[in-house]
Amino acid sequence: MSETPAPLAPQMNPKNEDSMSGFFFALTAYLLWGFLPIYMKAMAHIAPVEVIAHRVVWSVPIALAVIAVLGRTAELRAALRSPRMLAMGALTAALISVNWGIYVWAIGSGHALDAALGYYINPLFSIFLGAVLLRERIRPAQGVAIALAAVAVAVLTWDAGRLPVVALGLTLSWGFYAFLKKWLPIGPNQGFTLEVLILLPLALAYIGWLSVAGGGHFMTGVGWDTALLFGCGLVTAGPLMIYANGAKRLRLSTIAIMQYIAPTMIFLTAVFLFDEPFSAVKMAAFALIWAALVIYTLSMLQGRREA
Repeated sequence: MSETPAPLAPQMNPKNEDSMSGFFFALTAYLLWGFLPIYMKAMAHIAPVEVIAHRVVWSVPIALAVIAVLGRTAELRAALRSPRMLAMGALTAALISVNWGIYVWAIGSGHALDAALGYYINPLFSIFLGAVLLRERIRPAQGVAIALAAVAVAVLTWDAGRLPVVALGLTLSWGFYAFLKKWLPIGPNQGFTLEVLILLPLALAYIGWLSVAGGGHFMTGVGWDTALLFGCGLVTAGPLMIYANGAKRLRLSTIAIMQYIAPTMIFLTAVFLFDEPFSAVKMAAFALIWAALVIYTLSMLQGRREA
């Protein structure tokens, strides 16, 4: 997950209708993101930076193959020749790298619950960003939902004696990534390909340095490490591109509701599979977030009916 993306702009679905194919595309993507912590947990012994480098390297051939099949290579070539597009792509690439890094570290170090919290807060932070940066009007119910999320963060801060850095880091990095991504004037598949191509030289340099220094886990003959690192491309690029094809076949409100699937699966995995501690205070904080999301969803559906 960027892991779990914010809904795409409404123009991705010109007819503004739901389709069965779009539903199954989106459901597949969210289920894959929901199971991703299990895959990442298997690489907990590998440094997050190395995991990210391999996510970038092995995503490139998959992404290039997809846009070649879709016939979108001309848009990518035009973007690579545009200094403005490269600058915007570099910024979104930096944000998604930070998001990936926090996520990989969180899963490997026993903070999957914090990751789930961060992705639950995402849609509410997107509303906040829209209000602050785009002067979008916040409905009263949405304001209540944002306030409840702020109270949940305050409760966790009071309990731990510090800010929930993982949750806030994931929320901020993905929130700004999704916001800037809307201004990148190419399709989601081409945009993702542009980002990994920009990151590719750094990723290859880091993997090369690890190989020379003898600190890498790729092609070392140690267990499943090579296979897991090689598979990083598939588990990274696959769900994102499946999601992109689902989002353009669904209404924005449908995607907005379905996006809770992945953090719910992460939450259940953290509690019942990873056996992470789930105190009464954390339960109270999650209850506030769930209440906020119910209010947000009902407000969104009401706004749609009024429109």
